[in-house]
Amino acid sequence: MSDTTTTIDDKMQAALQRLLAGRATRTDGTLTVKNLCAEAQVSRASFYRSPRASDLQQQLADPAHRPQTEDLRRQITQLKATDKQQRTRHAAELRELRDQVKTYANQIQVLTLRLAHITDDQARLRERAERETGIIHLPATRPAE
Repeated sequence: MSDTTTTIDDKMQAALQRLLAGRATRTDGTLTVKNLCAEAQVSRASFYRSPRASDLQQQLADPAHRPQTEDLRRQITQLKATDKQQRTRHAAELRELRDQVKTYANQIQVLTLRLAHITDDQARLRERAERETGIIHLPATRPAE
């Protein structure tokens, strides 16, 4: 047995372990010869020339390995659906919060304008009171904090 065959067999065995564990890095994780070769980064011709090809094919076809990967796929699908729901909910919350910020900003602007109007009215009333009564009113001072 040559070193090349051993290296290819080692790559295929490692790829098979990743596929069986549901940790595929280059494929969708389906237990097929095509995916095994892609995971191992070897050609299918190299796979079929390997003395371990039939053993590896049997392991891929073993029904005992199917439920684990199917369960993992089902979990992935559920997690993706949950993630999508959470993202949708988060986006809705952000829109609601942005709308609230706009509402508060508008209210602050209205109150600021109203305060400016009241301040102007107060100043005019003071001037009028001073003209009519001759009494000068000192500006209100705020208590020291």
